[in-house]
Amino acid sequence: MKSDGCRNWRESLGAHALGQLPEDERAGLEAHLEGCPECRAELEALAPVARMLPLADPDRFSAAPQPPPELAGQITAMIREESRSRRRRRLRFSLGLGGATAAVAAAVLAIFILPGGGDPSLDQRVKFGSLPPGKKISATLQPHPFGTEIHMYVGGFRTGVLCRVSVRGPDGVQLPAGTFRYRSEVHDVAILSSALDISRTRALVVRVGRRTFVAPVRREGAA
Repeated sequence: MKSDGCRNWRESLGAHALGQLPEDERAGLEAHLEGCPECRAELEALAPVARMLPLADPDRFSAAPQPPPELAGQITAMIREESRSRRRRRLRFSLGLGGATAAVAAAVLAIFILPGGGDPSLDQRVKFGSLPPGKKISATLQPHPFGTEIHMYVGGFRTGVLCRVSVRGPDGVQLPAGTFRYRSEVHDVAILSSALDISRTRALVVRVGRRTFVAPVRREGAA
């Protein structure tokens, strides 16, 4: 269970993941992490995002991306619905990214995502076969200069379950693309990004809770 004390520690997780936390604060945070599995889990989620930051090349982009105008309204609606759900069920569900996680993820998105979309004719649709009854997973991959943008569609799973998405390259190595919480009452698309070029992507891997699903990605020019 989260304690009020965790809130202060979580504000330092982003700096710790980036190796920018002062020595005196780091010692206290590491002592807290030894006894707090929830903060450790959030730090583990931050680690792959922090490793992606050095891959960004700001010189390749001419302008900073602007969020879509409807984003503020969507976030407000989600927060309002979350508040209503808490009052009805007296349960607390995470929105998928804690405060520190959101801060680092926002930095990555600001560097990686370009204004405007790519060429729709180059998009690839990925379908997952052999899914359990009632479960749905699919994705659309969009090529960009920074790598691959991934639009994830998940349905039929337990509300609040953590979904981890990664891409597998030709050498079999998997690169993380991001995480999100599945919410059955919100019909929306999770948009993630990977530094791996779509032409080098061989498979899309989605871990929903403790179950892992893999779908092959066709190579460019393949039939």
